[in-house]
Amino acid sequence: MQTRAVAVSTTRTPILQFRALWLTALAMVLVLAQVIAAQAKPESLAPLAEKISPSVVNITTSTVVAGNTGPQGIVPEGSPFEDFFRDFQDRNNNGDRPRRSSALGSGFVISEDGYVVTNNHVIEGADEITIEFFNGKELDAKVVGTDPNTDIALLKVEADGPLPFVPFGNSDAARVGDWVIAMGNPLGQGFSVSAGIVSARNRALSGTYDDYIQTDAAINRGNSGGPLFNMDGEVIGVNTAILSPNGGSIGIGFSMASNVVNRVVKQLQEYGETRRGWLGVRIQDVTPDIAEAMGLEKATGALVTSVPEGPAMEAGMKDGDVIISFAGVDVADTRGLVRQVGNSPVGEAVRVVVFRDGKTVTLKVTLGRREEAEGAVPAVAKGDGPEQAPEATKEVLGLTLAPLTDEMRSELGVSDDLVGLAVGAVDESSEAFEKGLRAGDVITEAGQQKVATISDFEQRVAEVKEAGRKSLLLLVRRGGDPRFVALGIAD
Repeated sequence: MQTRAVAVSTTRTPILQFRALWLTALAMVLVLAQVIAAQAKPESLAPLAEKISPSVVNITTSTVVAGNTGPQGIVPEGSPFEDFFRDFQDRNNNGDRPRRSSALGSGFVISEDGYVVTNNHVIEGADEITIEFFNGKELDAKVVGTDPNTDIALLKVEADGPLPFVPFGNSDAARVGDWVIAMGNPLGQGFSVSAGIVSARNRALSGTYDDYIQTDAAINRGNSGGPLFNMDGEVIGVNTAILSPNGGSIGIGFSMASNVVNRVVKQLQEYGETRRGWLGVRIQDVTPDIAEAMGLEKATGALVTSVPEGPAMEAGMKDGDVIISFAGVDVADTRGLVRQVGNSPVGEAVRVVVFRDGKTVTLKVTLGRREEAEGAVPAVAKGDGPEQAPEATKEVLGLTLAPLTDEMRSELGVSDDLVGLAVGAVDESSEAFEKGLRAGDVITEAGQQKVATISDFEQRVAEVKEAGRKSLLLLVRRGGDPRFVALGIAD
């Protein structure tokens, strides 16, 4: 037994030693690979800057403006010398004379035949547009089309030969922390490069179709319309705005994502205008209390507050529906739905799944064109049956309510046939006040059913309590604009 034990011990020792040596060698190989990879990275951004610079352009616009608009073109706007030069102009009787004003911006070439992308606000209202290339050559440009919604403009120049250009990259692939380069004409100083990282994604500022990349790469006035590059030399954003208390860069800049810009540019090239899909509904986000009031498992989707005449109405969509899926894609919120609809082709038939009365309903909607419908006024809800006899006011859930009368309709400026309850006062200590209800609001639905009398309203409250729910969903109209509000029901 002892001999066998010794034999086993002497056999395993070399195996253990071999494993240790193998692990040590593997660790050394990994360290060496990291060193080689680090050395393979460029020590400078100069090669990339040299590669992409010929495709970046400075843009100068010229516009004839009326007098008395300040000393533009002499000193920067907001300068401490601005008042001095304005007085000087006035004394020399130059204030009332029309004059030519210049503005500066940036852009980039996207095709060898001379298409140039920039911001709409850079060229808006311009009489003349001049493009200056990196080599100093200048060409006149014409506007192909603009999209104020995304602040994008497409220009065209005629050159003697093919122009250097840059491609669009996939902005969805950009990660927070990735290196980026911004190029442009900051403060009229000429071609300039700044570097930073992607600070955040999917930022929204004020537009319907906003999808901004936030970056700390220096962006200043004059950078507008210039490109934001990834390390492969692809455009992943168009530098559009900065957040700053003083007008200069503080490291918070915003570039419209290239995936948005690319779609807009393709439409401007083909049609000279944008053609976005239109569903034809007014919507609001689903909050947790609204979800609870409607029996939804999650606070997701887009709640339909109004369905005017249009594609959605023709497909059978109703007020109070919650859109939970559009064209096979789950709807997270109103912003996501608006962007998805806008990116869909006009005339396309899509399947829209809505949550209605505790179950899902699938509708087939043929999308219209948003640009043609933007001036349309949504239809207001119509009342059922004749106007009810006036009732005395009564306070319910912190709201002093009274049925609408002709006199009230006139005072509130609502449709003559709108039926509902007018809010005369709101208890400032109530949840209704916290949720934004105010005197002058009109409640047309409670519990997703129309209400014309106070007794209707009280019945809805009782039904909600009986069903074991904690909140009552109200459809409230203010100045004709509808929105849903969920109010808690006390036990």
